[in-house]
Amino acid sequence: MAFRVLTTSSANKQLASAFMKYMSTNQSGGCNVGFVGLGNMGGHMASNLMKHGHKLHVFDISKQACDNMKSKGATVYDNPADLALKSDFVITMLPNNDIVYNTYEAMITKGVNKDTFFVDSSTIDPTVVKNIQKMICEEGARFVDAPVSGGVIGAEQATLTFMVGGTNDEYNDVKNILECMGKRITHCGHYGMGQAAKLCNNMMLGISMCGVAETMNLAVRLGLDPKVFMEILNSSTGRCWASEINNPVPGLLPNAPASRQYAGGFSTDLITKDLGLASGIATDSNSPTPMGGLAHNIYRTMKSKGLGNKDFGVVYDFIKNEKYN
Repeated sequence: MAFRVLTTSSANKQLASAFMKYMSTNQSGGCNVGFVGLGNMGGHMASNLMKHGHKLHVFDISKQACDNMKSKGATVYDNPADLALKSDFVITMLPNNDIVYNTYEAMITKGVNKDTFFVDSSTIDPTVVKNIQKMICEEGARFVDAPVSGGVIGAEQATLTFMVGGTNDEYNDVKNILECMGKRITHCGHYGMGQAAKLCNNMMLGISMCGVAETMNLAVRLGLDPKVFMEILNSSTGRCWASEINNPVPGLLPNAPASRQYAGGFSTDLITKDLGLASGIATDSNSPTPMGGLAHNIYRTMKSKGLGNKDFGVVYDFIKNEKYN
């Protein structure tokens, strides 16, 4: 005997939500996840999705990055539009406003599957987020902003914090996928609020790294052993992520970029970009950010001196070799 079930619009939404949750937690076959942007963070995030049994569809302008994921079993695409058509979820992890927006424009050129869920984990302007959400919504699909914090180490170890902007239902539907890459998934509010949280966090990050670099340099010049002082700092009130996990003094932490000539990690280019975005939203909201502005100027100067591709902890080396008085 066959039954025909008629559902209301609300019931349809509940069924769609239940389906997305099933797709994101089904470990036997996983779901199809598209990942665009396989850089220092994205490559690790994509790998962790595969470890949870999901089928990866990837795109990046770097052939080496794509070949690396292909060797792990991912399917590589030469354009993001075809990738999107094959994916239940699409996650983007890209450098800046223009690249993110242009990528989403490119992804919808061949149409969009209505059940596809788009997630942007880049760090961009909240206004751009709202424009992308509108673009995807007009195609009948869904979108949230979900930038991350935790650095390359967090991406590698799947301990990232995700800051999600979207509706409650969208947050619940995407949470399980994000948990494959992070340990804390926080709903920050409506579209763009994930980015608002991320930019405020990264402004604090830029300020604190400058503070740790300045403090460590002072301690060394006063004759303190840098390892001894780092241990004091990390058991005292000055403790922070920049001092404990990503200490900018070479040789103190073997896994920190400072111990490999500031290679990898979170680049000076990116912290400069993020501090610029934070300055913009501070202006828009009439919020004074004197320390954020000072940190931005320091990193802009470093970038102008050719340090843009180095981890932002290179501010220690910069301060150490500069004369300010």
